[in-house]
Amino acid sequence: MIPSAEPIPPRIDELKPVSRARWAIHLALITLYLLVVAFVGLGREQSKHGPALSHSTGGLLLVCAVELLTFGVIFWLAWLASRASGDDLLLRWRGKGFPFLWGVLYSVGLRLALGVVVLAVAAVILLSRAMSIDGLRDFAEKNRPKVEEAVDVSAMRDNPAYYVLTLTVVSFVLAGMREELWRSSFIAGMKGVWPRQFGSTFGQICAVIIGAVVFGLGHMSMGILAALLAGFLGVGLGLIMVFHRSIWPAVLAHGFFDATSLAVLPFALEALKQLSKPH
Repeated sequence: MIPSAEPIPPRIDELKPVSRARWAIHLALITLYLLVVAFVGLGREQSKHGPALSHSTGGLLLVCAVELLTFGVIFWLAWLASRASGDDLLLRWRGKGFPFLWGVLYSVGLRLALGVVVLAVAAVILLSRAMSIDGLRDFAEKNRPKVEEAVDVSAMRDNPAYYVLTLTVVSFVLAGMREELWRSSFIAGMKGVWPRQFGSTFGQICAVIIGAVVFGLGHMSMGILAALLAGFLGVGLGLIMVFHRSIWPAVLAHGFFDATSLAVLPFALEALKQLSKPH
């Protein structure tokens, strides 16, 4: 006679599901973190203290460490409230080496998509005659992304170590990893507080859009256009995350996107200065 298998005891979180109130604390902490970052960034812009990532290699590493530690504390407090699992936060690595390939491809696709959006908006404005070409150019110049608020462009051009750190630590860790972990935490929080509304795939897409608005507000210190572009980028990265059920393709896509943007930044700004000089 074959003995019957002992029943597998249910997990603790299945016996006692996390209450919505605890998920609400998680969501509030994660959301307030980015809004406070936006507020501090706006205050820094008005006080003109220089780039957020400092002028030197040592200063850049110190700022990155402080930023990551601050986010780590907030993330830990949010996790203490919700006890979110790895699957809640989409932390599972899927597809062996494919996330790296997806990251490269998605970074290219996101750049093309943002370019199409910008051209489409400019075309609508010009066709509706809401603004002339010169007016549109002046608006773009006055509201362009203020990258110099974040990094020291001259240090990137003259200091190889500073340049390399912006393409690696800043792009893939401070931006890619931190911001996509924030995004997955936000989506998990929305699902935890409102499981019926945000538990389905469609609901998670809605959470992505709401999170993208908050994400865009977090970039207001870099200008209106930067905030709008960050919002659109947030939608794309969030959709990647939901589609793959993993943050890693989005983390890598974000990192490659920022790294390639920063790589050409010093040279692009120098070229623009030369073009703007009177001949």
